[in-house]
Amino acid sequence: MRFLIIFVFFATSVIANEAPKIKNLVIHKEPKTYDNIIFLDVNEKFIKLSDFKGKLVLLNFWATWCAPCKKEMPSLNALKVNPELDNIEIFPINVGKDSFKKSEKFFKDLNINNLNFYFDNPTTLAVDFSLRGLPTTILFNKDSHEFARVIGSIDFENKEFINWIKKYN
Repeated sequence: MRFLIIFVFFATSVIANEAPKIKNLVIHKEPKTYDNIIFLDVNEKFIKLSDFKGKLVLLNFWATWCAPCKKEMPSLNALKVNPELDNIEIFPINVGKDSFKKSEKFFKDLNINNLNFYFDNPTTLAVDFSLRGLPTTILFNKDSHEFARVIGSIDFENKEFINWIKKYN
């Protein structure tokens, strides 16, 4: 009986640490580091990723014309206020060269009220991160190192994803 209890405990621990089975989630064996990750807020003020050291950070790259971005954004909005993730910062960065007005309408039409939108800086993060399409979400650990990315859209309310990401929170 004792062996069975230990086995069940061990099996549960291993399962809890496994990555979620999300086909477009890429988890790096070694975290990637970058220098000077900077983007702009709506007032064209520079925001530095390094200012958020100690937090789990998601950079979500999107555009108003991107249908998968439109589908994904409400779940990203919900992720921001998930009570299980109290140490998360989410920055939806518009890389579509869309105007402030278009971006604001996009958020308003989708009832995105927990997030602000940001813009790619002139040095183009899309190039620095070698983005292959939209949406793409890059996940940074508390040391500001990229540990994973989502290429394409996902449901950020997926319980398996939330349980996995909690260990980085």
